[in-house]
Amino acid sequence: MLNKRLIPAIAAILISIPPATASGIKPGYTQKGIASYYHDSLHGLKTASGETYNKWASSAAHKSLPLGTKVRVTKLSNGRSIVVRINDRGPFVKGRIIDLSRRAAQDLGIIKSGLAKVKVEVLSLPRRKKRR
Repeated sequence: MLNKRLIPAIAAILISIPPATASGIKPGYTQKGIASYYHDSLHGLKTASGETYNKWASSAAHKSLPLGTKVRVTKLSNGRSIVVRINDRGPFVKGRIIDLSRRAAQDLGIIKSGLAKVKVEVLSLPRRKKRR
């Protein structure tokens, strides 16, 4: 159990962290770095978007791209690419730019190595909700 004083402290810290934003990000934006993939033990847990993580769906986690963004991930060593939708936040390991679902990692061919140098290209951003 969490200490009764610890819960408000954690809440205060989380509130003070600015939301992940991608101001100025447009289709065509690219980023290069290391991709990894979610461990199977996370299957069925909630993502930052509120969806349930499905290791067999083509999805991914990114630190700052808006949830719902569609990106093309290209493995630089062989040119193989896939399209995934960002539905979670992460990865939280220095040097990594995207965490792929197991399905996406299989399609890219990175299951055995666990990591790969990739290019991430924004294809489309989620639609903004209209204000009433």
